Amino acid sequence: MKAMNTSRLAMIAVVAAGSLGLAACNNKADDATEKQADAVEQSSDAAADALRDQADTMTGSASEAVDQKADAVEAAGKAKSDALENKADEIKKQN
Repeated sequence: MKAMNTSRLAMIAVVAAGSLGLAACNNKADDATEKQADAVEQSSDAAADALRDQADTMTGSASEAVDQKADAVEAAGKAKSDALENKADEIKKQN
């Protein structure tokens, strides 16, 4: 019975060590930054879609101007999201 307890303790120690290793890989700052990047991209995409819907109700140069603004909003959101993703990657590298 004593050997069984020792093997259980050894197994618990192995599982605990493995869990700590996984927890170290999953940094809260990294996760938060990635979520922020996703939120920025979703928000800018939604704003760009709303602008495109607005442009669809217009004609001529006004429509084109709003479409261009939508493209700019989308590009700016993508750039900010990419910058945040790069920041998350740097956080991962530091850990």
